[in-house]
Amino acid sequence: MRVEEHPLGEQDGHARVLEDLSPEARRKRALRWRAGLEEQVGPDGRFWASRVYRVVSRVWHGAWNDGFIHAGNLAYMAILALFPFFVTVAAIFALLGEEAQRQASVQAFLVAVPPVVARVLEPVASDVIVARSGWLLWAGGLVGLWTVGSLIETIRDILRRAYGTPPAQAFWRHRLVSTGVIVAAVVALLISLFAQVAIGTAEQVIEAWFPRASGWTSTLATSRIVPALLLYGALYALFYTLTPAAYRARRYPKWPGALLVSLWWIAVMIALPWVLARFFTYDLTYGSLAGVMIALFFFWLVGLGMVVGAELNAALAVTPEEGEMIGQPGRIGAGPA
Repeated sequence: MRVEEHPLGEQDGHARVLEDLSPEARRKRALRWRAGLEEQVGPDGRFWASRVYRVVSRVWHGAWNDGFIHAGNLAYMAILALFPFFVTVAAIFALLGEEAQRQASVQAFLVAVPPVVARVLEPVASDVIVARSGWLLWAGGLVGLWTVGSLIETIRDILRRAYGTPPAQAFWRHRLVSTGVIVAAVVALLISLFAQVAIGTAEQVIEAWFPRASGWTSTLATSRIVPALLLYGALYALFYTLTPAAYRARRYPKWPGALLVSLWWIAVMIALPWVLARFFTYDLTYGSLAGVMIALFFFWLVGLGMVVGAELNAALAVTPEEGEMIGQPGRIGAGPA
């Protein structure tokens, strides 16, 4: 048997090392370029060197490398944290004196999922929030805070990987931020409930007292996009809060990722029932667990959208060092891939 020796560090011609395209890696590359340790080399051709190609390339590489793994993690954590979240919502509503809104909070959440998923989750969620009271409710609320906090930490890890930064704060600080995010989400849910009640009341008043103005009710009906706008606002706040501190400044855009995830979420919510009805027969494979698997599949798709949204924000981020290297310090989203 013939054994060939190769110098240490020499790579096999068939082996390819994945290039790190995160903002932090590009920033360090720019620092090496500034010190004269690296040349600025990019693809030839107008299209290959264009901003659109480079951003799409960064998003594709990041989503392909991490998207499927993190989508699975998010789907698992979403199912694990969903019902504890409802218990936490019930506990906070009890603290605010709005115990009557417990069931309404479940309905408000189920508006954001496909009907086939809502039918699976609604009975269990309703039983969960009714079954607990007194100290059991508060104990469940604390457990829910920890469980949902783990879901938020998963999203934080997605953003950290997208930007290429290491953890910068202590574990307990991250958990405090996660708790604040959960409380803010419950408050946003409460505002959404009040908005829906106000819109419904306004429709009834107009139809009863001002029949000639009944056309305005259709306008109010379109105002039910308020939950969708709240979804976008919640996602934007989530991206802003969990993005690494070094990339939280205004020069690094957050809205593209939040908008992409919002549109992707709504598209999945609309398309999933149609796709399941025509192309999949989950009940033949999973039997009585088909509903749970469909819910898991929905959250997996949403998780994949979250990863793509995080990678999009990271792809558009241009640090001052990178901006100096490419000669466009004020331009967001440009730069070498």
